[in-house]
Amino acid sequence: MAQVCVFDAYGTLFDVAAAARVAADEPGRAALKAVWPQLAEHWRHKQLQYTWLRTITHDYTPFWEVTMDGLDWAMEKVALDDPELRERLLALYWELPAYHEVPVMLAQLKAAGKTCAILSNGSKDMLEGAVDSAGIGTFLDAVLSVEDVGIFKPSSMVYDLVGTEFGCPKDDVLFVSSNGWDIAGASGYGFETVWANRAGDPVDRLPHRPAHVLTDLTAIPELA
Repeated sequence: MAQVCVFDAYGTLFDVAAAARVAADEPGRAALKAVWPQLAEHWRHKQLQYTWLRTITHDYTPFWEVTMDGLDWAMEKVALDDPELRERLLALYWELPAYHEVPVMLAQLKAAGKTCAILSNGSKDMLEGAVDSAGIGTFLDAVLSVEDVGIFKPSSMVYDLVGTEFGCPKDDVLFVSSNGWDIAGASGYGFETVWANRAGDPVDRLPHRPAHVLTDLTAIPELA
């Protein structure tokens, strides 16, 4: 049984579509309301693509810049030219809610004596904002950011942060992510992995596969 449970943040613990969804329900947002699911999807995809490209080219920049660049592309893609809306969406990204099962799941892990941490591409200030907004800080022993190594996942340098922080072997770590590419990277690194496949997607055609596949995080305490 793993002693250290490590979670990706965005899309795994925190609902990345919430910023667009919340803004779309605000008064005067008819244009956004018509396209917010597409905007949220484009925003997330470009955000991830830019991290991969910057990793390949060794051109690291903080995740917040990647997040802004991804939003700018997404807004142009869905023909939304609205500087005030842009600022509102970016502000909401600092207040992303946790998925409904997350607080109870983390509380169960802590009650069982497990060490819990976040390992994320997010910058430290972004992660602090999300953790505080979701009210889950009391359940976390560490929040680890790629800022400390200047490269994004799935670089092994990022996964190394877990052993550095906790002094644990790889096989003592249960790593959880909603991103198939992150799971492939972590599995190849040597972690036991859980893919939180919220979207019901096929398993990625990559050399390393998840050890476990769940539809959400409810059953994580049973695996740890």
